[in-house]
This record gives sequence, C-alpha cells and structure tokens, in this order.
Amino acid sequence: MVVPELKAWRAARPHVVRVARSVRPQLVRAVGAVKPPLVRAAGAVKPLVTRPSTVQFTAGSATLGLVVAATVVTAAGPWDSTGQRTAEREWAASQGRAGGADHGHVSGTSGKAPAPAPSAASVLTGLGGSVGAGPSPTEKALADVLGPLLDNAALGTERTAAVVDLATGKRLYGKGADDALTPASTTKIATAVAALTAAGADHRIATRTVLEPDSEKVVLVGGGDPTLTARKDAQGNASLRTLADRTARALKDRKTDEVTLSYDTSLYEGPDVHPIGLDNTNVARVTALMADEGRLDDTSSGTAKRTEEPAADAAKEFADLLEDRGIKTADPVPAKATDRAKSLAAVKSPPLSALVERMLTNSDNDIAEALARQTAVAAGEPASFKGGGTAIRKQLKKLGLPLKGAEFADGSGLDRADKLTADLLTALLAKAADPAHPELRAALTGLPVAGFTGTLSTRYAGQPGTGLVRAKTGTLTGVHTLAGTVVDTDGHLLAFAFLTASDPPTEPTATQKALDALASTLATCGCN
Repeated sequence: MVVPELKAWRAARPHVVRVARSVRPQLVRAVGAVKPPLVRAAGAVKPLVTRPSTVQFTAGSATLGLVVAATVVTAAGPWDSTGQRTAEREWAASQGRAGGADHGHVSGTSGKAPAPAPSAASVLTGLGGSVGAGPSPTEKALADVLGPLLDNAALGTERTAAVVDLATGKRLYGKGADDALTPASTTKIATAVAALTAAGADHRIATRTVLEPDSEKVVLVGGGDPTLTARKDAQGNASLRTLADRTARALKDRKTDEVTLSYDTSLYEGPDVHPIGLDNTNVARVTALMADEGRLDDTSSGTAKRTEEPAADAAKEFADLLEDRGIKTADPVPAKATDRAKSLAAVKSPPLSALVERMLTNSDNDIAEALARQTAVAAGEPASFKGGGTAIRKQLKKLGLPLKGAEFADGSGLDRADKLTADLLTALLAKAADPAHPELRAALTGLPVAGFTGTLSTRYAGQPGTGLVRAKTGTLTGVHTLAGTVVDTDGHLLAFAFLTASDPPTEPTATQKALDALASTLATCGCN
C-alpha cells in the first residue's frame, strides 16, 4: 500500500528535486513558505559559484531527511554547471509561465500578466507538517535575540532595524525603524519597485534605427537599454549585431548600400556623469545608448574600466557592423532623429522583470541608473538624475509606502545623498510579496541567495542563514546595509532591513559578518 505522504512526494517530485539540488534542507521549507520569492530561486540567475561548498552541502542535513532527497536527486542526474539538473531546468521551463519572468532564460517573459509561482506546500505537509503553522515571532522575543546582536561594536555608531511578517504586513520588530540613513545599494530595491510599477514587468526597451525622409541618413536611436550587447553571444540580450543585420536588410530592400550614420541619445537629459565621477569602475556614463555597459573587458557584472564615450563607441561599433554587411558609412556623429523619420529596424531588451532581477542579484549600477530613467520616462518626468529620483518617489507614493525622510538622489545607491528607512525597505519587500501586486515579484526573486548567488555568493559560510536568507547588500565606505527576506523555523516568511553607518568607518568584513548574523538569527529563531 502506498501511503498518502509517498503519493504526495511522487506527485510533486519535480518541485522537490529543484529545491533539493541546492542540498540545503532549509530550502525545502523555504519553497513552501516563500512561494514566488524562493520557488524559482535556483534558476533565477546563474550563480557566481559553480557548486555548493562542503559546509553548504552538509549543514543541517538531518532536519528534513536530506539523505533520502539527495539520493533521489543524484539518481536522476546529470548536473549542469549551476548545480541544477539540466533536465529539471528544462522541465520547469516547459511549465506554465508564472511569477513575472521566465527563469529558464534571461530574455524570457511571462507572456501575460505576471502571477505568483506555484507552491509546493502540499508536498511539505505530506513530508511532515504544514508550513507556517506556528505562531508568528513576537516583538519581545525578537528584541531579546536581535538586541544584543545590534549592540555589536562592529556595526559602528549608527544602526537601525525592522522586521515584518510578510503574510500579514505587520511590523514585528523595530529599532530606529523610521530614522533615515544612507542605504547604499539597498536603494536598488526602491528603484526596482518603482520601475516595475511605472513601466510594468513585461516592458522591453527598444534600440532602433530610422531613416530620415528623402535622404540616405540613418539614425541609431538609443532607448536606454543598458544590456544592449555587441558581443557575438548575446546571451538573450538585445544584440547590436542583430540590429545591424535587420538594418542592412531593410536598406538593401530600398536599393541603398551607402548611408550617413548618426546616433541619438536625446531620451536622457541632464548630466550623464554620476556624482561619484568618471574616475571609478562602478558605473559608466549614464546615456541612452551604450553597448555592454561601456565595459572595456569581457565582464558582464562587477567593477570594470569603462569607455569615456559609451554612446559614440557603440555607434562606431554599429557602423563597423554595417560595413561588414555591405553598407558603406562614414564615422557616426550625434544627431536627433526627426519625427518624420521612418523606422528601419529594432531590437528589444529582456523584459523589465529580468533586468530587475539581474540588477538586484549582481548589484548592477548601470542597470539601476537606466531603470531610474525608465521610471522617469514612464512617469512623465525628465530622464535625468533629478527626474529619476522624483519619479521613484512618485511611484512609491502611489503604493502608499512610508516615505518620511526618504531621499532619492540616484537609482543605484552610489550617491550618499540617498536616504531610506528600515521601515520603507521592509514595506517595499512586503508590497512586492503582496498577492495583489504580482507585477512586483521580481523585486523578490532577484534578491541574492545567501551563500549561493550574486553579492551573497561568498558570504554566510558556515552560518545557518545559508540558502534561507535572500537579501540585497549595500556597501559604501562607512556604510553597510542588508535588506531582504528569510524563512524562520516555523515557516514564516519575514522581511528585514538592517542599516548601519559609522564615522570613522568600521572594518568591512566584521560589519558584514555582524549583519549576516542578524539575518541568520531570524532564520533559526522561532521567537514566539
């Protein structure tokens, strides 16, 4: 006789296998509780580490009978370079597209209004209990465990905190939660929510070529796509090579094989240099036209030397591509396309949901500044640093979020003039988890997974939060922040935000470990 639990296991095995591949028993209960945020965690973004560490593999394996789960997964093989079975990823991609992005490929889209991802709660119930059945953490219990950790001298001279139950939206704990501090890159959570609200999760950014009437003047029109690439392998991004193919074909259909080429960056306004200046490796000039984020190497994330003229260089690359395709042209010059220009060709970025996820996972400053301007364009504000900040505030106000003390000087958090509260950060996460706002789900699915992906891939070694904490990091000299979600021992999905500042600056590694300990404590503390 087959017991109900075994039937449940067999019926939903694909869900469980996808979770078990991370070999973290905590992830099993995380899937059922988190639903949209964690069900697709494994496939959301290619991790920066290729395999789990020994600590990640073995820690806490007895909790949910990982030996059995690992045996099932291993028998199914093979594994790909991300630690996920190729067959399981293909299976997942073939299922109903839900959750705001197609995680099978960076360029995928939902094809419809995003909806929450399916839950494996019934599986978890069959394997030994319901998810989130225990009482929520209490303020006193949280204060007892978080208070001493927040007193750690490694956190510096200022620190604020907030913890919210995402099922109810209720704040469970706060320490200076409405005090505004410099948020560093946790600003990107606000940028993500604002952009998704203003433009929509399925919005794609177009890069176009147009032909001026009664002439042979072609204009390359930048739409603000920071992921436009000139590389042979576009990896799902909009390709300058594809645009050249289509443009050359359209010109040849018109019996034209020689043109003058110009490029249009007029979508953006104001200064294109971030206040931190050009002498840095964190962000390129913020322009409506660039290829590969203006990087001078073959990287696609992290710091890198940038070209001083990303728009001009992208246009020159495009001219060379046209030449290779039989279209003669001189060196391009800047010019604004007229309203009478006729469309020749276009390529489009991955959906905004995918851009948001990439921005959050890799803490990509170029995407962040582009999304701030996309927000401005959609909101009818000037596409500038100032207009982007105004538009972000406008969108967050529409959502009824607590904006007291908040300042938005940029989209990336590189500007120290940015100010956010722990209250606002947790409210942003709660709004993204709200079933009434599935269009915001990418603001959760893009959060790095502790010990596995993005900016958290090298953190949490040996800590119980590995695989359970999903959080956006923030780091400037003297500023360290962490905001995200975690599943506690009773299966409750909690949002948290910890902001710290210190003058003189604290030792970065010690501060980050202190922040990680706070989030890990939430994962292991029932606190009720």
